[in-house]
Amino acid sequence: MAFAALVCGMLGETSAQAGDILQRVRANGTIRCGVNNQVAGFARQDASGRWQGFGVDFCRAVAAAVLGDPEKTSFTPMSAPTRFPTLLSGSIDLLAHTATWTLSREAGVGIDFPAIYFYDGQTFAVPADNKKVQRPEDLAGMTICVVKGTTHLANMLHFFKKRNIAYTPLVVDSAGAGMRAVAEGRCQACTSERSVLAALREINLNGKEKFAILPGAISKEPLAPAVLRKDVEWITIIRWVLFAIIEAEERGVTSVNVRSLQKETTDPDLQWFLNSCGEGAKALGLKPDWAANVIAAVGNYGEIYEHNLGSDSALKLDRGLNRLWKDGGLLYAPSFQ
Repeated sequence: MAFAALVCGMLGETSAQAGDILQRVRANGTIRCGVNNQVAGFARQDASGRWQGFGVDFCRAVAAAVLGDPEKTSFTPMSAPTRFPTLLSGSIDLLAHTATWTLSREAGVGIDFPAIYFYDGQTFAVPADNKKVQRPEDLAGMTICVVKGTTHLANMLHFFKKRNIAYTPLVVDSAGAGMRAVAEGRCQACTSERSVLAALREINLNGKEKFAILPGAISKEPLAPAVLRKDVEWITIIRWVLFAIIEAEERGVTSVNVRSLQKETTDPDLQWFLNSCGEGAKALGLKPDWAANVIAAVGNYGEIYEHNLGSDSALKLDRGLNRLWKDGGLLYAPSFQ
């Protein structure tokens, strides 16, 4: 028997009945997403009440793939301490938060991180007028605000312990609360991911004049969507939706040209990606052109990034490691064949 046929047969046997979460999503006709509504660029409601942001667009991409409609989503805002308990309770189907993928969370909590959708690093925000603090080592003896339920407390502990630097942690409920504490003088610094600090600085009146973000990073913070471990089919779909928007950017497929490329491209690989790759995922119940539907709904990775976080947003965050591999970043997708 040919290898490809053997693999397809195995997929058919193991995935003949969709997992519990995937079944529930299709039965309900909506995807319940948990998001961080404290961070501009990742998830916030606009003046009309519509949700916008990187995490929001990712949830809509999954809805476009699974349900054929990006609007079949509902969003639940949650804090760092409540996000994993909420996911474990079954109250949401997908956590599209600023959550770092770690061994202890995956092995110990009972959740899966299908793939990394944002590469970040932990650093510090300080009052802009404190010219004495130019690097993390200059925070010796100071009080630093840190969010409970995050990796940041342990990262900071290890960083300063290695350097024999004394400091005082002040645990707060959110990075926004930490920034307010810095403004009020209760902390001399706040620590979080660079993107989170930049977003919070942007939404504060005159934030760029009030806060400086220190260069460098004291940790790697690979941010990823999170799901319950019990449904392999659901995990697989989440992973490949992310790969689809990355692949689309590499191939130059955008929300503007995807429909014309479906009809007009003569590139056999691109034809397969846009019109037929769902044939390799029949066991998951995806349509042959699901990838094209995702791109038409939310755009490719670059479009999503630039609209919410990059050059077309108020944040104007450089993509850094979130560039495609061919542009010096870490992003690339496995083969869709």
